[in-house]
Amino acid sequence: MGIFFSKKKPQSRVTEQDKAVLQLKQTRDKIKQYQRRIEQSIEKERQIAKKLIHDGKKDRALLLLRKKKFQEQLLTKTDGQLENLEHMVHDLEFAQVEIKVIDGLKVGNTALKKLHDILSIDDIERVLDETREGIEKQKEIDDVLTGIMTDEDESEAEAELAAMLAEDEVSLAKEVQKIPEVPQDIPLPEVPTDEPIKQKESPKEKVREPVALEA
Repeated sequence: MGIFFSKKKPQSRVTEQDKAVLQLKQTRDKIKQYQRRIEQSIEKERQIAKKLIHDGKKDRALLLLRKKKFQEQLLTKTDGQLENLEHMVHDLEFAQVEIKVIDGLKVGNTALKKLHDILSIDDIERVLDETREGIEKQKEIDDVLTGIMTDEDESEAEAELAAMLAEDEVSLAKEVQKIPEVPQDIPLPEVPTDEPIKQKESPKEKVREPVALEA
């Protein structure tokens, strides 16, 4: 028996509001196209009416002018329809923005509620109390230590600190003294100013040329 694997269709991100906005914009574009055709027709009939008048055909020219007037009224009505469509598109798009804002607020409120559940008022008060107790305990320890030490003990502690600082300075001075100083009065050889004399080659040093032997 065969096994059929069914794949889930990916959920579409296009909402009903998006579809409505798209449809309204398509209708708006069609109305604009219709207006351009009417405007072209009006201009064309106006030119024909002028020619008919020039030819003395006033009745036909009047008929075309009446038709032209009717088309101008249609153009005015379509302007109103376009304005209504633009308002509706704007309202829908703004409503989508408001929905996104509300969704963001919902997510924020949920996260804030979870934080409040984690950090309740009782937990915060308990942490503050423990912190306050720790500070008070440390203060008590400091007070006890301060009360045990006399003025003489304090003076001896300060004197010991001064002695340790002086000993550290002496050690540092000894380390500095161990570094050897470079003498400043070491005589250096003078740089020769005369050109060097080229020595002549000795006859013995000349290389003898090989002599060809007879066969």
